[in-house]
Amino acid sequence: MNPTTVERKSERDFVVTRTFNAPARKVFEAWTQPELLKRWWAPKSMGVSLLSCEADVRAGGSYRFEMGHEGTKPMAFFGKYAEVIPGARLVWTNEESADGAVTTVTFQEHDGKTQLAWHELYPSKQALDEAMAGMESCMPEQFGQLDAVLAAQKA
Repeated sequence: MNPTTVERKSERDFVVTRTFNAPARKVFEAWTQPELLKRWWAPKSMGVSLLSCEADVRAGGSYRFEMGHEGTKPMAFFGKYAEVIPGARLVWTNEESADGAVTTVTFQEHDGKTQLAWHELYPSKQALDEAMAGMESCMPEQFGQLDAVLAAQKA
């Protein structure tokens, strides 16, 4: 298993990096196809699942993910895709609050492996401080789940 690094870059942004043992097109698909996102997006240790996942993955398209327990009010994440370069880059807005970030995910392939970098830029230090709570444990878990999805696709 490859390590996940979560690093605060400034008062308003952080970067998460990890190498995946799969080509960029496969990793990109796992980020853009709802049936694959549902298999890895929600950290299992939280006891929740991705209940619904709508993603119109194109510049100007929107997304809405709802995470939670069946029968309870889900937590919604939604926004718009600002940039989509298949196999290389995704940029989206997070509009579920006034303190939402802009997220940029890049996919760089080297020798059949993909170096992924997830960068989030927040409007304020306080917004990032709130978002960082739990990030160092959730992101490695989510990316471990993504590793398992990618490995299953190879099999």
